[in-house]
Amino acid sequence: MTLNKIASPLLGIVLAGCMLLMLVHPASSLDAALRGLAVWWDVLFPSLFPFFVISEIMLGFGIVHLFGALLDPLMRPLFNIPGSGGFVAAMGYVSGYPVGAKLTAKLREQGMISRIEGERLVAFTTSSDPIFLLGAVSVGFFHDASLGLVLALAHYGGGLIVGLLMSFHGRGRPEAAAANTALPHSASSSASPEGQGPGRLRTALNAMAHARRVDGRSLGELLKSAITSSLQLIIVVGGLVVFFNVLMELLARAGVMSALFSMTGRLLSLAGFPPELSAALVSGLFEVTLGARSAGEAAGGVPLQFKAAAAAFILSWGGLSVHAQVASILNGTGLRYLPFMAARLMHALLSAVLLLLLWKPVVSSGLAGQWSILPAASGLAAPEAALISSISLLCLLLAVMLALSLVVFVLGKLWRQSYAHRS
Repeated sequence: MTLNKIASPLLGIVLAGCMLLMLVHPASSLDAALRGLAVWWDVLFPSLFPFFVISEIMLGFGIVHLFGALLDPLMRPLFNIPGSGGFVAAMGYVSGYPVGAKLTAKLREQGMISRIEGERLVAFTTSSDPIFLLGAVSVGFFHDASLGLVLALAHYGGGLIVGLLMSFHGRGRPEAAAANTALPHSASSSASPEGQGPGRLRTALNAMAHARRVDGRSLGELLKSAITSSLQLIIVVGGLVVFFNVLMELLARAGVMSALFSMTGRLLSLAGFPPELSAALVSGLFEVTLGARSAGEAAGGVPLQFKAAAAAFILSWGGLSVHAQVASILNGTGLRYLPFMAARLMHALLSAVLLLLLWKPVVSSGLAGQWSILPAASGLAAPEAALISSISLLCLLLAVMLALSLVVFVLGKLWRQSYAHRS
């Protein structure tokens, strides 16, 4: 019997059980749905919707193609993806899940990346945004702004390591080298590393102009389309958040969550970790906000570094709610969910290990305390300045990536010239 034949009846039984529990506990289900709706309206809508719209407009104007040509010398050797993936990485790291998946799907639809490259890209550009990590988790849940530095180093450092490891994903397959087959020849050639014209900037501007001509929509049409598609996606995100909040409430009422807490606690004890973190890890399996809050509120006897490691694990895993959001975005693009799930698990483990390794060097050296009083850290941790801080951070990340790409390009050119002289 195939997996699909087993999964479909099992899913039907689970959903029927959820319906029965909703009938038995209607008030609890309604409260959970309202809590999920509040999280969507107060946190997700204002933080994600502007970036959804901005990314659509930047794609339509060819700005992503511009950065793609400029960042290609950096992204190709490191992550084995086109330069446009650098823009996706910057947007994903600044605005959080699931913006990286949305942009990856858009690049795939436009034929700018192959299936393998899309799976590599979405695997390491799905991460928590700095506002949530520094503001909600460090300050709100742990009541300690100094934790922001070590959490950020572990989380984003783990993501970059996942990107390096995922560069080997799919190597040797025919589709791995088919990045721009769906583009017209002129577009792919103008976005190539060598390009046409006197320099790389000319190549990038040509790629941007070609993308704008191919799109052809006026500003009004582009803005209308961006708002419409972004609203559709943000409503899907909100629906999934509400669904998983209700699901977790129903599982708690049925005693499933307590059984999972007990089983996870025993496994943690066998592995030498505090069993009190079981509630955080199980909650984080489903929903990242509940899991991170539980990690911060764990028993006082649990060492702080283990609480922070649990939070890093949960932030990098993302929760099944985020997984469902990404799966819904990838549906129809040909990108598979399984590599994404494997990358999330890899990222979660790497982040937890990195945090434990970095704990003493960062905390005992006083760097964490100095970080928490910096104006930049305070701005990122302030919810009222979230959008402005995020846009500023995006500009900074893109500037750093462009500088690194230029350095790599110049060094590569000098090395090729030196090699040509020697031969």
